Amino acid sequence: MAVSSPESAPESAPELAPAKGTVTHRAIEAIKAMITSGRLTAGQRLPTERDLAARLGISRSSMREAIRALTVLGILESRHGSGVYVTNLEAVDLLDTFGVVAEISPKPRLVEFLEVRRILESSAAALAAARIDETQLAELATQLEAMNRTEDAEEFLAADMAFHRTITQAAGNEALAAIVEGLSSRTFRARIRHGHQEAGALALAREEHRRIYAALVARDPNTARDAAAAHIETVASWLRTQLN
Repeated sequence: MAVSSPESAPESAPELAPAKGTVTHRAIEAIKAMITSGRLTAGQRLPTERDLAARLGISRSSMREAIRALTVLGILESRHGSGVYVTNLEAVDLLDTFGVVAEISPKPRLVEFLEVRRILESSAAALAAARIDETQLAELATQLEAMNRTEDAEEFLAADMAFHRTITQAAGNEALAAIVEGLSSRTFRARIRHGHQEAGALALAREEHRRIYAALVARDPNTARDAAAAHIETVASWLRTQLN
């Protein structure tokens, strides 16, 4: 992709967001408006910090903070010696911070995130039942076999994560896959799974995964949705009892 120079950016100053919040917040909203309007596109280099600050009538320090915040969010990236660029704006990058929130939230909030997972992963399973290909079904079979043959919690967790990731990828919706990935990180799952090791837990999890797999092989969206929802609800119900 050809990279635009700072001089290629529009000469007219972008409209500022409504005058509310801090100066840095208004700068953030103004840069976001430039992107959503198409004045800045994926992969394009921003005008210099000095030029942007002058256009928006704010200090360079406020502009620097705005750029730093948008970089953390995955909207901008700083390239040493080259400047600041709009990222490719991929869902998986933009939603990365969403996963951090799920990882560090207090335990009562984990139940809420599990409820969100139940809604999203059951929908992903239903979509995957209609769209999954033979290669992805073979991957699921391999991951299911890995769960069946291990008693090691870490090995089971790795196969479990791969199993669910394959399903969300098969659903064919990048935004959905990115959100589910954020709610299914190793840290998030480990916080729950390490406490969920009572007798029979792994055996039940294996059976629940088998039911999901069977529904996908049968290309049955309704059964796949129900099986995935039941699987997440098992863990959510256990966590509720621990909190109560």
